[in-house]
Amino acid sequence: MNGSNEKEPEIRIDEDNLYHEETFTDLKVGWIRRLTPVTPDGNRDKRRESLFIGQSQLVTPEGPIPIQCQIPAKALPEAMKKFPEAMELAIKNMIERARDIQRESTSRIIKP
Repeated sequence: MNGSNEKEPEIRIDEDNLYHEETFTDLKVGWIRRLTPVTPDGNRDKRRESLFIGQSQLVTPEGPIPIQCQIPAKALPEAMKKFPEAMELAIKNMIERARDIQRESTSRIIKP
């Protein structure tokens, strides 16, 4: 204990936001994770929709960069169909963010 009056953060699983995770991959291009909502007893929570998360890697000269994005889909076949478009959008957004960061850091340089 550190002797201060600061309360230590409580680390707990949110029982109202549990998911069972399954991973599907072609062992080449990427992975699709299906997150199925469950209740605290592990049964399917039919009040919530499953989530689909796409994952891949962008190969660069500096090494692979992981890419991850949510895929708007109701079922695995739809998620597989939408995977390429979702990845392209995620890559585009990542590049735009990198350019924004580069512009911000360039504008901070003090010129004599």
